[in-house]
Amino acid sequence: MRFLTFCIALLWAVQVQAVELQGKFTQGGLIFGKTSPDTKVTLDGRVLRVSPEGDFVFGFGRDAPPDVTLKIERPGQAAEERKLKIKPRKYRIQRIDGLPRRMVTPPKSVLDRIKRENGEIAKLRAEDRPMVHFRGTWLRPSKGTVTGVYGSQRILNGKPRRPHFGIDFAAPTGTPVIAPAGGTVVLAHKDMYYTGGTIIIDHGHGLTSAFLHLSALSVEVGQSVARGQRIGAVGATGRSTGPHLDWRINWFEHRIDPAFLLPADALN
Repeated sequence: MRFLTFCIALLWAVQVQAVELQGKFTQGGLIFGKTSPDTKVTLDGRVLRVSPEGDFVFGFGRDAPPDVTLKIERPGQAAEERKLKIKPRKYRIQRIDGLPRRMVTPPKSVLDRIKRENGEIAKLRAEDRPMVHFRGTWLRPSKGTVTGVYGSQRILNGKPRRPHFGIDFAAPTGTPVIAPAGGTVVLAHKDMYYTGGTIIIDHGHGLTSAFLHLSALSVEVGQSVARGQRIGAVGATGRSTGPHLDWRINWFEHRIDPAFLLPADALN
C-alpha cells in the first residue's frame, strides 16, 4: 500500500514539474507553453501570464538574440532555469522603385499624426489580457497570392526602410478578411496614415493580430469575434501600392512571423 501511495505521489510530482513547449525556436517564432496553474514562468526577467488551465505563450522578434533564459518556479521547489536556443534566419530583400515621394518620406505636416497613431498601437499591444483564444488551429485570414513575407526588407526608391513584419496577400478590393483566431477587437480605424483601414484583435496574453489596408471594416472596438468570422475586406488604403491584406502578429512589442501559426500548406 505504501509503495502504491509512493508511486502515485511520484507520478503527481512528475506531472506538476512538466512544462511543455511547442513552436518554432527561431527568430520570429512563437512558443505555446503548458504547465500547472501555480507555476511562475519568467522569460529573461519578464513574468509570463499563466492561465488557470496552465497555458502561456511567448515569442521571439525578427532579430532576437541567439538564446534566452526561461525560469520556472513552483511552490515548495527549487527554481529551474532553461537556456533556449534561437535559430537565426536569412531574410529576403525587396526593391520597389518609382514610388511617389510622399509614399517614401512622409511630409512634416503628418509627423504628429504618425507619432500619435504609433503611440496608440503600442499602448494596445502592451496590454496583457487573460483570454486564451490563441489555443487551437489558426486560419489563413484571406485568399490571394502571397506577395510579401515576414522579415523581408524593402528598399524604396533606393532607400532602405524598416523590415516588413507581416504576410501580404494580394487580392481584389472587397475580398473577405476573416479572423484567424478568436479574440476581442481593440482597434478598428478606417484611416490610419500608413495602414489605412486597420483592425487589431487581441487573442490574449499579449498576442495580437493586425489587419492593414482594409477597404471596409465589419467589426467595432470591444466586439468579440470568433475564429473564421468576417471582420473586413481587402483594400489599398493608407500607403499601399495596390490592393492587398498585410497581416501581422505581435507578442507585446515583439514581431512574430504569422506563417508559423498556419499549417504548412496554407500559404501555397
